[in-house]
Formats: sequence, C-alpha cells, structure tokens
Amino acid sequence: MATIAQFIKKYYNQYWGISEYPAEQCAVFCSSSEEWGIFGNMTSAQIVVDGITFKSSEHLYQMMKFKDPEIVAKVWRGETAKGKHSNHVKMTARSYERLYRRKDWGSILVDAMKFCLVKKYEQCEAFRKELDRSKGKYIVEKQPNPKKEADAWSATLEGDKWIGPNLTGRLLMELRDNGGKLEYNLPEDAFEFIKVIKGLKK
Repeated sequence: MATIAQFIKKYYNQYWGISEYPAEQCAVFCSSSEEWGIFGNMTSAQIVVDGITFKSSEHLYQMMKFKDPEIVAKVWRGETAKGKHSNHVKMTARSYERLYRRKDWGSILVDAMKFCLVKKYEQCEAFRKELDRSKGKYIVEKQPNPKKEADAWSATLEGDKWIGPNLTGRLLMELRDNGGKLEYNLPEDAFEFIKVIKGLKK
C-alpha cells in the first residue's frame, strides 16, 4: 500500500518537500494538553456535518476514508477488524485501510483534510481564536515519536530548527492566512458515509 508521502508527491506536488522553521518563531503542537493543542486533529472539538456530530476533525477525516456501508458502520461503532472495541478512531480505521479504503483516497486525502479543517474553523471558536493568536508564527506539528523521522504531516526539532514536511502545519497556516478558507475539490460520493451513519441512527 502506497504511503501518504508517495500520494502527496504524485497528487499534491505543491505540498511535497521538506521545510525548515526557526524554532523560536514557531507555534508547536502535539498533545492536546499543550499550549497550542487545539491545533491537533485529535483534540476534542465537535464538528457537525449534515446533522451528524463528529468528536473531532480526526474523527471526521478517518470516516471519509470509507464507502463500504458495512465498514463505515464498524468504524463508526469503534469495532476493529479483529472484533475488538476501540475509542481511538484512527486505530480503528487503520485496521480496515488495506482492504477497504477508498480506491481514490490517495488523490483526495489533502482535499479531505482541508474540508475537515475548514469545518473546524467554522464551528470551533477556540480554534479560530488560537489561529488568530498564532499570527506571525510558523505552525508546526511535532512528530510524536522522537525516535522516528518526521512523517508527511509533521516535523522534528534538529538543533534550533524544526525540519520536516509539516503538512498539517502548512495547511493550518494557509487556513489562518486565508481568513478561514481553503480550496478543496472532493468527488460527488465523498459523503456517502454520512447516509450510512444516518441509517444506523434510525
């Protein structure tokens, strides 16, 4: 299965590459309990889309990976592929990705994240305020595991610089500097999973 970095290089070349940011000029986030924690996708910040409430932007993003009604239902309920229950939507989704993820996910994954961030901006006042407070700073997502290189979304501290792809940070800065707007293009069936979830609630 192709990596996120490979998808970005192929479909989102404008976001491909490594960036460097002076550490003293950065608003860095990783844990939701830290100063800039509201920037994290896992941070609790409810988002409502077509009447369905998601716990966080990450919750919404992970649900967007699937179209198969049975899999959508299982991920929504927190049922992993091994039949266990999980409150961690990212881990639950990951257990199904190899076999059931949307075939076009690689070509829409950044657009999906942009959609989630825009909705978070529109619906979460605390998020908007902190983005505004970060003006003049670079926003950087810290790679949570210091033993690993920065993945497509994050950066690591090397000396007095944060270095990495930092895609999350880049999108957040773009969102902030464009007044809460991001351009995205999603397929017509991007929200079929919403219909499935509504059916589960009947």
